[in-house]
Amino acid sequence: MNEWLIFLLLFLSPVLSSVPIVLAYKSKAWTEKLPYLSVFGIFVSVIMSLYILFVLPENQQFSYPWIPEFGINIVLITDYLSRYMGVITALIAFFIAIYGLDYMKGDYRPSWYWFFFNLFTASMLLVVYSDNLFLLFVGWEGLGAASWGLIGHWFRDDNDISYVGKAGRKVGPLELSWPPSFGGWRAISTIRFGDVPMFLALAAIWALSPTLNISEIEWGTLFETLGAGGTIILLLCLLMGLFTKSAQVPFSEWLMTAMTGPTTVSALLHSATMVAAGAFVFIKLTWYIAPWTLHGVHGLEYVYLLVLFIGLLSGLYGALSGSGMLERKVLLAASTMSSIGLMFAAAAASYWVDVEVGEMHMNFAVLVAFWYMAVHAFAKASLFLVSGHLIHATHSRFLSGGLEFGKKMVPAFIVTIVATTFLVGIPPLTAYWVKSAMDEVMEHLFHEVGYLPLILLVLTSVVYSGIMAKFLALNFIKGEKPHHEHTHGGGLMKVGYSLMVSVLFVLLYIIFTSEEGHEFVAAGSVLKHGTITISFGVGILALLAYMVALYRPQIHALNKLGAFFGDRMYLPFMNDFIIPKIGFFVSHLVQDYGNRGIDGFFNTVTIPGLFGTISKRIRGIQTGYLSRYINIVLGLVMILLVVVAIGGVWL
Repeated sequence: MNEWLIFLLLFLSPVLSSVPIVLAYKSKAWTEKLPYLSVFGIFVSVIMSLYILFVLPENQQFSYPWIPEFGINIVLITDYLSRYMGVITALIAFFIAIYGLDYMKGDYRPSWYWFFFNLFTASMLLVVYSDNLFLLFVGWEGLGAASWGLIGHWFRDDNDISYVGKAGRKVGPLELSWPPSFGGWRAISTIRFGDVPMFLALAAIWALSPTLNISEIEWGTLFETLGAGGTIILLLCLLMGLFTKSAQVPFSEWLMTAMTGPTTVSALLHSATMVAAGAFVFIKLTWYIAPWTLHGVHGLEYVYLLVLFIGLLSGLYGALSGSGMLERKVLLAASTMSSIGLMFAAAAASYWVDVEVGEMHMNFAVLVAFWYMAVHAFAKASLFLVSGHLIHATHSRFLSGGLEFGKKMVPAFIVTIVATTFLVGIPPLTAYWVKSAMDEVMEHLFHEVGYLPLILLVLTSVVYSGIMAKFLALNFIKGEKPHHEHTHGGGLMKVGYSLMVSVLFVLLYIIFTSEEGHEFVAAGSVLKHGTITISFGVGILALLAYMVALYRPQIHALNKLGAFFGDRMYLPFMNDFIIPKIGFFVSHLVQDYGNRGIDGFFNTVTIPGLFGTISKRIRGIQTGYLSRYINIVLGLVMILLVVVAIGGVWL
């Protein structure tokens, strides 16, 4: 099969399959049937991604002229990261789409939803397979546009179940309640704040490098040309786009309020697109920059040190915030932020971890970050889909449901047990082996960075395990009895999250059978040189935290501390109060002084006055006497002769 046909089907089938439902938006009968066509379009992408993984040669580049006079082409690549991430993205989107056939049934604007959902999927696939930075940015912008359309999907703000926060609750002057329309606006505005410097960084690379292809850029030469200061500025501009997209501290608030969107959107947003996009692009750039080989490049170490600690602090902040949250999806959102932070940190640690894996000589730390992304994607998507089913069943977005309720929701109960235990790093389940490798990565930093990275990782892992157990306990075991129960139906929802969670077993099998997986298994061994490994000890701590939180999901003596964490440690004040106040102050300065000054200079005082004076002078010499005009001309000629004479002497 022609390679370009494969890629066209991969990218275009989701978008084109959603066009009919857009055109039929006025017909209720058709908009109830056409979602199946939209789901089929994503299924085609799944088939194409699997074909790329198993049939197309690895590390092959496919190029097609686009704007050749500017050196910009459509360049796609089938490297290790793209091949696997493409399957992950398409498969997760397909399972969520199946779930969405039930979940979105009866929605008031299905045409809008399915078009943006499929555009979201296609845009992420473009980001994944792009080798050209400009083409990648096209997919990047598609993600931003689709996120605005989906997060604010329920724009009418007419149902409290789609809000984030508790209506009427205030801390100081700030009301901690946000509607869907605000959630969509915040997402796009925060992301745009990071996209602008990212675009400027791409423009700088385009100006300084003979190519925009990630795999062909001579990164070391580029950094040496820029010098230490230039390297830091360039990479910080790039990172602004990645940090805002992945909701790292201090840009995390949009991710919490993004939970106003449909749960299917939250699941896709947090697992395989949008939030994962920033971490994936950083992993991919690091793969080709190979910072472990560029220790002679000044400035690079400071950038990777910054990413390391922003990732770890975001991980701990997200986990602590989740520990105090009582809204199903917002708790999961905080935990996603935490996981994404660990992915950034693991990939950044590659600067100091020069350990190769396999015949491809892949960097161990980068592989750890990527495989943690894969495990997290399927586990977190499963939990979001369960959360959406629970919201439908209880008509509440808050944690609720005891053991009796759990018995009525057996598939969701089982999926939650599997997804949480396989995600938190309990031995010997899937995430344990990857988290063990992450522990080993942080151990490598002892001499260069110190013990703090490992300490932050262990603290995050323990708290993270506790909040996942809390989600399970308060939804199915020890939660309050729901005021409303509607546990019937939802067949396709159950199919969606059951298929999703089953992939965790496949990933466990791959870890034990793949070449790179052997390194993870070795990292997770109980003993090394006759002593218990740190990784196994962290795994036992995660198990203990999980069991304790399962037994005591809420500690009333710590309610005030929990409320502080649940309020995201008052970080919303910065986004909703402090920054707007500063913004309005600046706008008033511009309006009261800047605009009036410009108006006075150009329209009312300075320029008009100048022209008036010149006009009077000109009219003053228009006497009508020939002798006066002759004198003026002679005077101008004399001035010209003096200027020429002086110029000749100077020359």
